[in-house]
Order: sequence, then C-alpha cells, then structure tokens
Amino acid sequence: MKLDNTGLKDRKAWEDAGYKLPQYDREEVVRKTAEAPFWIHFGAGNIFRAFQANVVQNLLNDGVLDRGIVVAEGYDYEIVEKMNRPHDNYSILVTLKADGSIEKTVTGSVTESLALDSENAVEYDRLKEIFTKESLQMATFTITEKGYSLTNGKGELLPAVEEDFQNGPQKPVSYIGKVSSLLYARYQAGELPIAMVSMDNCSHNGDKLFDAINTFAEKWTENGLADKGFKAYVNTKEKVSFPWTMIDKITPRPDASVEEILKKDGIEGLEPVITSKNTYVAPFVNAEESEYLVIEDAFPNGRPALEKGGLMFTARETVDKVEKMKVCTCLNPLHTALAVFGCILGYNLISEEMKDETLKKLVEGIGYTEGLPVVINPEILEPKEFLDTVLNVRIPNPFMPDTPQRIATDTSQKLAIRYGETIKAYKAHPDLDVSELKLIPLVFAGWLRYLMGVDDKGNTFEPSPDPLLSTLRPQLAEVKLGETKNVEAILKPLLEDEKIFGVNLYEVGMAEKVCGYFEEMIAGTGAVRAVLEKYV
Repeated sequence: MKLDNTGLKDRKAWEDAGYKLPQYDREEVVRKTAEAPFWIHFGAGNIFRAFQANVVQNLLNDGVLDRGIVVAEGYDYEIVEKMNRPHDNYSILVTLKADGSIEKTVTGSVTESLALDSENAVEYDRLKEIFTKESLQMATFTITEKGYSLTNGKGELLPAVEEDFQNGPQKPVSYIGKVSSLLYARYQAGELPIAMVSMDNCSHNGDKLFDAINTFAEKWTENGLADKGFKAYVNTKEKVSFPWTMIDKITPRPDASVEEILKKDGIEGLEPVITSKNTYVAPFVNAEESEYLVIEDAFPNGRPALEKGGLMFTARETVDKVEKMKVCTCLNPLHTALAVFGCILGYNLISEEMKDETLKKLVEGIGYTEGLPVVINPEILEPKEFLDTVLNVRIPNPFMPDTPQRIATDTSQKLAIRYGETIKAYKAHPDLDVSELKLIPLVFAGWLRYLMGVDDKGNTFEPSPDPLLSTLRPQLAEVKLGETKNVEAILKPLLEDEKIFGVNLYEVGMAEKVCGYFEEMIAGTGAVRAVLEKYV
C-alpha cells in the first residue's frame, strides 16, 4: 500500500485497513481547481494538513465543494519536493481521540503544491497566474507569527526585506515581499478583490499581515517601483480584506508510535524527512479531535459555505473575544503552567501531568477560579464549556503525544498575554482584587525556577528555545539550590519588567508573593513539589 495515485487505486485494501478515502472524483477536482482556483494556502505544515485541508476534504465528500485547495510553501521548499509531490499531494490524517480510538483519513483535497520561490520561474509564474484568476476568493496563511515580521529582535530591517524595498515586486526574496508581489499581480489584473486571511495562532493576526503587506505597498510606491494605486488597493476593504481569526487545534509533530500503527496496516514509504532547514515532515499528521476556527466574515470576492465544514464566521469583535478567552484564560495559560512545572518535575507528556492530582488542581484553579471571573463571553462559544472540554477531554487525552518541552518554547514571549491580561482585568474590575490571585504568581515563580535549568531532583536540563534565554539565565546564575540569600535583589529587575509579565509586578502588589514562592522553591531538592502541594 503506497500513498500515491497508483497505490490508492486499490481502494479495497485501504478500506479494509480502516482508512476513510476521498469520496469524489479527484482527477476532476484537480482539473477544475487548476482552471478556477478559489483558495490558496501559504504554509504546508502540520496544522494545515490536519485542519484546513481536512475541512475541504469533508466538503468535497459532501458535494458542497467541487474544487480543492492549492498550497504554497515559502519557508522550506523541500516539504513540497520531498513530501507533497512524491505522494501526489495526498497525506494521512490520524485523529487521536480521547476515548482511545483513532480515525485514519487519506486526505486528497490538496490538488497542487508550489514553492514560493521567485528564483524558480515556472513555480513563480504559476503562483502569479493563480493570483490573477477572478475565481480566487482567499489566500490563507499558517506561517507562524515570525513569518509576518520585517525586522529582527533589535528592530532592524531584515536584509532580504531591505533588498526587496529597493528592488521592487519583480523578483523579491523575503516571504512577505513575495506575497506582496503576488498581490501586486492581482492588482495589475484589474484590482481583483480577495481576502488575505492569517490563520496563525497570534493576536489580531489579520492586522499583522496587513501591516507587513502595507509596508511593502508603501515602500514600492514611494520608490516608484509600483503603481501609486497599489497602496490604495491594499487599503480598500472592499477590494482587499485582512480578517482576524482564532484557530485552535493541537497538532504535535508526527509521532513514531503513530508511524508504527500505519506500518502495521501495510503502508510503505512512511519515513519522515528532516529537511536541510531542520523541518520534520512525514506523509502523515497526528492531531486531536477538537478544532476551532473562528473567522471575521469579510470576504470581498465572496466565499464558499465553509461553515458547513464547522468553521465559524462572525464579526471582528467576536473573534477578539474568542481569542482572548482562549489565549488569556481557557487554554494557553493552563498549557504554560503544565509546561513549566512538567519540565521541572520530569514529565515528558502533558497528558501524564493531568494524572498528577496537584498539577490537575493547579490548572483547574487557574482556569475556573482565577480566569473565568474576568472572561467576556463571546456567545459563539461558551467559556465554561470550552474550559470543560480543555480540562476533561483535550489536555488529558493520553493518545496525544504533546510534550511540556515543546510548549515551554518561547515562554518569555507568552506570559504577558497568557497571564498579564488577567492581572490587568482584576485591576480594572470594581469587585476583584489582584491579591486574590494565588496560582498565577505561583506559575511566575515556577518559570523563574525553570530558568535555572535544574529539575526538582537537582539534575540539570536544557530549557526549551526562547529568545530571552541568553539574557535571563545569567541574571539567575547566582541562585543555587539550598544556599541563596538576597533572592529579592536578584529577582527585582525581572519582576519589574512589564514586557515579560505584561505588568510591573511591584506596582500591582504581586512581587512579594512571587519572591516568597521562589525562595521556597529553591530550598533544596523536592522543594518545587512541596510548594505545589502546600499552595495548590
């Protein structure tokens, strides 16, 4: 059994092994999509394959759609060359359900995959051709928050971006430069309307995409490299929209245990590829069952009935409320707490942590007790129900191979949103007091303890990648288990840093509590566990 056009001709073998197969004439779908594409997606990674591509597959199966989706990869072209094309753009989605059952789907909704490479004339001309089609309704993105950035950590323009500003839209080299040049081709084809939809997991993602593309439009028109009308086109909502979205689906990297299941079914050629850019890709993707995609309904060229595939379309204000509910209260803060303490206590799976009564109680307290009182109900999703699903189904799912080490990545960039917003809401609320918060400061202390890179047994470990590690860890270098005095003097510069915590912890009256917890956590081996049991 091979995952390609030839191998899938033996439908019976696949169906007998329990695979759901495409229920449509794929050749016809490929032909129609090539002629009149309606959706192009940038970012050929796991979340796209597990979520958006599967939504389109279901709608093709149901006859709601008659065309598939085109995918473009702009960061790592090897994904297209070594994974998409050898498998004729098919992939396998393995849905890992909380009841222990798994669902195996062969997804065939991706009809064409292209490298967003301006050096490759054939690929780039095809992308331009797609962008000049009247049928194209939307371009969507999962390129990570970093993908929209035109500057480095110091705020300096990236060299590729600077080069593109000077050279114009003909042959750009930066990611957003290339996307802007495709949009410019659409402008030149008669100012055709389109929705440019970021589906990345970051706040007000549509604005990030708009800011990046608008900067290119400004620079190119200023430098006489593009028609003056291009900037106006990008800024006219009736022609080009940049909707906000909220996406939520846990999609860990392809897991070896899932690969074994597929091998036992008789599927060949499942070996993952690690590209020269260190991207880990496989012919399959594993993901949880729960998924949410809430989208601002702003589509100047119309859109298909994607709500029939479970996507939720609403007003911008509602998207904002849903996003805040998820990121500031009902999911992300709980994940971060489990990540930090999971690394210190030696856990390798998030689901295993939920069997630890103390850690379970910790995240329940952060969600129900400290978070829910300040959530604004977005109506489209009920906060308590969402939180119930997170705590009772999603995070404890023993079949999801998600790790605290993965989630602990970039924690310094996450605390301000995941906890700082709740602290600010307490400050602003007439009936709530910041001093009531006991568990959020406990997580802050836990994170500072985590930065020491020493677990609760006294063994060293490598903290997950984080842009501030090289700055923060030296500040804690003097701290040693069981012997440090003057903890407050060491921690003060960190606790005052609003960029990290979203607030100055001294000004909101939380610094003393964090210092106290931290001091107890460095008393010796086993101290972190003791502190958690004492205060949770």
